[in-house]
Amino acid sequence: MTEKIGEHCAEFEQLVIHECDLLMSALEARKQELVEFVKQQKDSKVRSLKEQVTACTAKLQHTTALMQFCIEALKENDSAAFLQIGTMLISRVANEDMIWYQDHNLASPRVSPYCDLTLDHKPVQRAIDQLNFIQMKPPNAPIIIPEECSAENNSVTIAWQPPQTSYIEGYILELDDGNGGEFREVYCGKETICTVDGLHFHSMYNARVKAFNSTGEGEYSELIGLQTAEVAWFTFDPCLSGPDLAFSEDNCTVTCEGYEHRVALGSVGFSRGIHYWEFSIDRYDTDTDPSFGIARIDSAKDQMLGKDEKGWSMYIDRQRSWFVHANTHDQRCEGGITTGSTVGVLLDLDRHQVSFYVNEEPHGPIAFHNLYGVFYPAVSVNRGVTVTLHTALDLPSDIEDT
Repeated sequence: MTEKIGEHCAEFEQLVIHECDLLMSALEARKQELVEFVKQQKDSKVRSLKEQVTACTAKLQHTTALMQFCIEALKENDSAAFLQIGTMLISRVANEDMIWYQDHNLASPRVSPYCDLTLDHKPVQRAIDQLNFIQMKPPNAPIIIPEECSAENNSVTIAWQPPQTSYIEGYILELDDGNGGEFREVYCGKETICTVDGLHFHSMYNARVKAFNSTGEGEYSELIGLQTAEVAWFTFDPCLSGPDLAFSEDNCTVTCEGYEHRVALGSVGFSRGIHYWEFSIDRYDTDTDPSFGIARIDSAKDQMLGKDEKGWSMYIDRQRSWFVHANTHDQRCEGGITTGSTVGVLLDLDRHQVSFYVNEEPHGPIAFHNLYGVFYPAVSVNRGVTVTLHTALDLPSDIEDT
């Protein structure tokens, strides 16, 4: 132990010397910068004085030339010519005399010979005086506060308290994938509470948090599991939707007064699970074809849903309907809608398919297969159509039975 103490103290002494040398090097570099600034101040003052001397010299040369002209004029022997020249010279001399005293910049130096600066060294001096040793190690594990943790819709909130007797610079919060998979970092900062949005519905997420300081990262806290909502509650999202649409105050009803179709997207996207929502037809007094279904977040918003490759929909009139994707129409089905009808969309991402319901009854076969990725509820409407979105619904009875 005696030998080890000697070895470790020698190593630590060299480390302290190295750290102090680095500080002195930084101070030396800063000294050179400050000295260079003072030199720049001196050069600026000298340059300003030289410019003033040049201006004074030009002024004196002009005045001297006027005096010499006056002396030559005094030598004039012709009385009439002398009187004529004299009147002009008196005016010029009087004007020059007035201008001379008005030009204060020539009467006194433009700059001070002193440097009007003070080196603010006291903070550095205090820091040097406070330079000392501390005993620091990676912090202990934070403590999760279960009663302040919660899950709502597709978001979770995790709260924790700092470990005792540990110096902490920040925290790292990690979540798994909601299916028992690997953890990923979702937050890094100094706060002790965090809400994570955009998670999967009907999923159990495990969360853990650890603290860190300049010596490293500490141990993880105990895990806490949070269950997101089994069914999704959402509204339309005006920010994700197309132009010329009018939404109700709660963003559940949408209408359009223009003749061109405009797409409205829901406020959440789905990438797994089974989800069902309905649209009620509040107004339908034209011959247009509203279109219901799903879309990518970057789908076209200025045409009927399903016209591009990023929308999958069923458009329907008073008598029949078609499925449309990438501007391809097929699977005509008899039966239409009127004011008061409902259109349901069943998105089954366990089987990667979507199907439709009209007035709570299955409408046609399964519409689309092989759906992978993130999909948003969507509808396209134009003039004469108003629909209201209904969410957080139970699955249709024929699905629940299977």
